[in-house]
Amino acid sequence: MNAIEDPGDECLAVTPPKTWATGVPGVAHAIQYSLGQTSVRRTALTLLNINQAKGFDCPGCAWPEPAPGQRHRNEYCENGAKHVNDEATSRRVTADFFRRHPISELAGKSDYWLNQQGRLTEPVVKRPGSDHYEPIGWDEALGLLADELRALESPDEALFYTSGRLNNEAAFLLQLFARAFGTNNLPDCSNLCHESSGAALNETLGIGKGSVSLQDIHDADLIFVVGQNPGTNHPRMLSSLEETKRNGGQVVAVNPLPEAGLMRFKHPQKPRGVIGRGTVIADQFLQIRPGGDLALFQALNLLLLQAEDAAPGTVLDRGFIDTYTTGFDDFAEHAREVAWSDVLAATGLTREEIERVHQRVLNSEKVIVCWAMGLTQHKHGVPTIREVVNFLMLRGNIGRPGAGVCPVRGHSNVQGDRTMGIWERMPQSFLDALEREFGFTPPAEHGLDSVDSIRAMRDGHAKVFIGVAGNFVRATPDSDVTEEAMGRCRLTAHISTKLNRSHTVCGETALILPTLGRSDRDVQAGGEQFVTVEDSMSEVHASRGRLAPASPHLLSEVAIISRLARRTLGDEPPIPWEEFEGDYGTIRDRISRVVAGFDDFNTRVARPGGFRLPNPVNERRFPTPSGKAVFTRNDFEVVRAPEGHLILQTLRSHDQWNTIPYAMNDRYRGIHHARRVVLVNTEDLQALGLKERDEVDLVSVWRDGVERRAPGFRVVAYPTPRGSAAAYYPETNVLVPLDSVADISNTPTSKSVVVRLEPVQERAGTWAG
Repeated sequence: MNAIEDPGDECLAVTPPKTWATGVPGVAHAIQYSLGQTSVRRTALTLLNINQAKGFDCPGCAWPEPAPGQRHRNEYCENGAKHVNDEATSRRVTADFFRRHPISELAGKSDYWLNQQGRLTEPVVKRPGSDHYEPIGWDEALGLLADELRALESPDEALFYTSGRLNNEAAFLLQLFARAFGTNNLPDCSNLCHESSGAALNETLGIGKGSVSLQDIHDADLIFVVGQNPGTNHPRMLSSLEETKRNGGQVVAVNPLPEAGLMRFKHPQKPRGVIGRGTVIADQFLQIRPGGDLALFQALNLLLLQAEDAAPGTVLDRGFIDTYTTGFDDFAEHAREVAWSDVLAATGLTREEIERVHQRVLNSEKVIVCWAMGLTQHKHGVPTIREVVNFLMLRGNIGRPGAGVCPVRGHSNVQGDRTMGIWERMPQSFLDALEREFGFTPPAEHGLDSVDSIRAMRDGHAKVFIGVAGNFVRATPDSDVTEEAMGRCRLTAHISTKLNRSHTVCGETALILPTLGRSDRDVQAGGEQFVTVEDSMSEVHASRGRLAPASPHLLSEVAIISRLARRTLGDEPPIPWEEFEGDYGTIRDRISRVVAGFDDFNTRVARPGGFRLPNPVNERRFPTPSGKAVFTRNDFEVVRAPEGHLILQTLRSHDQWNTIPYAMNDRYRGIHHARRVVLVNTEDLQALGLKERDEVDLVSVWRDGVERRAPGFRVVAYPTPRGSAAAYYPETNVLVPLDSVADISNTPTSKSVVVRLEPVQERAGTWAG
């Protein structure tokens, strides 16, 4: 493999945004990237096994696969192919690499460059005072980490973070270890993305998960796709929406930016997607202002109430409302107070556009609302999703086929991790089940989420950080604060497959512990193992790696956690960590007795395609305190930027997965060879006295008066809503204040950051003065 250069951001090229997604170009880009990472043979091996019943689960998004027998031989998308072959790369990071590159040098490299160096191959340590990682044996590394944990004054000085890449077995062991150690400090990536969904759904429906299946998507009359970009973030969703359309359903897209995949989809495995025009996905596109979704659904709810007034008994599902819900009268009184002037100001839409959507709702018996971070990462994210639930309940679109709530998770097992107990606030019933199974009393006091973990490190209350998968410092807000907080730890340890920015932000002592990837064969004392995952629709299935591991020195995540727990806890409590490491089936036996819905886990998951977890909502049983689904009153304030400022939303480029770019392009939006760009409406550019390609600093404005600056962005004219802008994360995470979070969920408000665009010449003149 050739050496990888850091591409920088000096060669910006802009072309018109695409009006369709995928087709032959998507296949070509996937193959080109894959062959740039590894051999033809390994590429073929990964692509023929990904998302197959006897293969391995895509490490990318959590969109479900069709049932076995209905899957295509190539059951993956462009970004899934890139993701798995990024993991299967033939490039290697060895001890020699760390001898040649001090940490201070690595800290100046881009996220792209760090990722492109390849797979980690052996454990390394940064010792106090050193600027280099150096090799360390597994026994010494785990012993060093165990010693630091035991030396803490309180177990609550330790943080156990994980991303959604982790499998169910390892996630269950991680939470078991943390709680046996004595803490509920289990922050995870859900805290940063879909926590608002869980909070709203738990309050209104009694369970923090979606209620729909893939078949429901296909059978729906009307699907809302709100605050998400399937063409980039979960492209296989487009195949499902195409099926919806072919079955006669309609799609309404609600998003600040027009996204190519929601305009037209060319299915690369169908003739109409290769030589035809493909399928128009969105029947109507509402270009909403960031944060205006709550006002939109309140307006739709008002229109439904008024339609029922005009034709009693024909619009609302009074049988569902009276039998299965509570709080309707209070909700309806509040809904009737909504002012159209406020709605139009918040949404940027016309009343005619909203009434057209209302008519689609009246003509549809089965309605689904899908959403992602465009709804969750606002101060009013939880009330917005509660209002979505209100909207669905009015016409009984909860708990019946072809209808329901559909939060679309963005990482392969983020939902499974939560099911396995990766949450700082697991219910007492789960803790009681752990106690019955393992004979110790888990701590009852709630732990720290991701935002509170940063505060704890900053304030000296947390001293050891253990990250299992993920890239914590690039996934979190207020980058400067986060990195300074991490640097205050006595020890930071990351269990990872590849190099990332978090490895360059070290505590006094730092460890990198390399692990097997999802596509790697996992052989333990009990033979070849498989792991399990849970997708966005509560389907649990097996995943079996097929590739030879990147190094003989790699351990599985299960093995690392088991050995660390044994070194840290000894025999108290008496948990059979060595048995768990040798045979993952023994872990699943324990899960079956602790986690609801996993009865006879080993037998059921051995069936092709696995099984679906029960969801009481689909039986119209609601495990809320009242035993009924809850209508809610939800207030909103229009997000307004001061004169000369814009509302910024952070987003991914197309050639990116979570925090890691695979290329410096965003070809669907027409951005090439650069990432430090800010997309702004042409009229806003004129009002601000800016022109395309001007260089600006993005400066966020918040109530604490602290200046947060992301320097050196090029302005690109783009069809954003007036008064708003968009730019890529993680480069813009520095602009999101740590304390600017969603009410209730504590999720960072990354989709509504007030910024000003400061020309570089003006900045230079100010500094010179």
